[in-house]
Amino acid sequence: MEKDRFLNEIETFISNEKLIDKRKLYISALSGGADSVALLLSLKELGVNIEAAHCNFKLRDDESDRDEQFCIELCKKNGIKIHIIHFDTIEYAKLHKISIEMAARDLRYNYFEQLRHDIGAEGICIGHHREDSVETLLLNLIRGTGINGLTGIAPKNGYILRPMLSVSRKDIENFLNRQQQNFVTDSTNLVDDATRNKIRLNLMPIIRSINPSADKDIANTALRLREAEKIFNESLKASEKEIVTTNSKHITSINKQKLFNTASPEYTLFYILKNFNFTPSTIEEIHNRLRFAQCGKTYLSKSHRLLIDRESIIIEPQTNFSECNRTYKIPETGVYKLNDKITLRLEIKKYKDKKDISILPNIATIDADKVVFPLILRTPQQGDWFTPFGMKGKKSVSDFLTDKKLTLFEKERQPLIEDANGNIIWLIGLRTDNRYRIKEDTKKLLYISHEDSQN
Repeated sequence: MEKDRFLNEIETFISNEKLIDKRKLYISALSGGADSVALLLSLKELGVNIEAAHCNFKLRDDESDRDEQFCIELCKKNGIKIHIIHFDTIEYAKLHKISIEMAARDLRYNYFEQLRHDIGAEGICIGHHREDSVETLLLNLIRGTGINGLTGIAPKNGYILRPMLSVSRKDIENFLNRQQQNFVTDSTNLVDDATRNKIRLNLMPIIRSINPSADKDIANTALRLREAEKIFNESLKASEKEIVTTNSKHITSINKQKLFNTASPEYTLFYILKNFNFTPSTIEEIHNRLRFAQCGKTYLSKSHRLLIDRESIIIEPQTNFSECNRTYKIPETGVYKLNDKITLRLEIKKYKDKKDISILPNIATIDADKVVFPLILRTPQQGDWFTPFGMKGKKSVSDFLTDKKLTLFEKERQPLIEDANGNIIWLIGLRTDNRYRIKEDTKKLLYISHEDSQN
């Protein structure tokens, strides 16, 4: 591939993928290796407005300082501004209990994003090439993946741009040779230890012995899969819109019947639940329970909890439960702003006639003389019971809520009020206790209003 063909290939790829607007500023990640050097020089030759960014991870003693000095001199020679940062990568890895490789990646991309904000850059260009994308595909395949993992490295991921995915490592080296441009070599890339290096140094030579053009052919397959993925995702989005609803409290409901009417219930479920941080193995278990019509099971992700209910799958943020699972003491009548969503108002009035009795679900009207303060607002506990209005015998709160067809999550969140005697006087929004009902000899009414801004 001749010099102009190399640059034309990159320029065509940039145009096809709509990666760069030459009127704006971009960061070019520069390690000093062949890929990043070729990226820097190519973008410069193509007239892209760039500034370089180099990270010194302090992992290879003199080599790290050598690389830094090389990058400084390269940018000075080409009239390109360079930004340099030093990291204590080992200490960061220990602090966050992650691998050195993951620590370096986190530090690198976090710095690039901060720098992008600081200098007003439009994007961050990274020197990944065709073989990198092929290695990623194979790595995902070995670990197990869906269609997304078989598309290789994406040309654009947020502000991260990869203009060289259409060229090979050999193309890059030939370009640098024609430019008479040297580069530095990271000795760790030649050591057969990390999984990716095993693929690069051991597996790929075997694959190329079977098909010398395997890199290009696999990359073209990934490209076709990427196009197929667009159609695939559009179909999944349409299915999600049809079967998923979310209310003002961020509670999501998946209609089970509609889910099973989709072409692939399991993959549709995976597509939906991955956005709530559920792992593939957990999603598989959830799907298996759905197949056997098993209800009542709950699951937790790091951010949400899920319930398999009778006709739907319920998902809600874990904060929903923690916010409502608090106890509030109400010492006397008045207005209580319990949080930014809930207000409780209590007022005593003289009882005149039945017109004074509220029929609104969020207002309870009870005999004030039978209530003993302080009141407690809380959620149900095991063993709770009350006498529902209109009934003579007592009933467990759990059975009453089940009869009302509340889900397990709704039952856990259901607010109630009890008085100082430990008697439940109101299941808020549902039923007052019959022992506190208004009678002919009632003299004073206690109005309790429960206002929830999310309802």
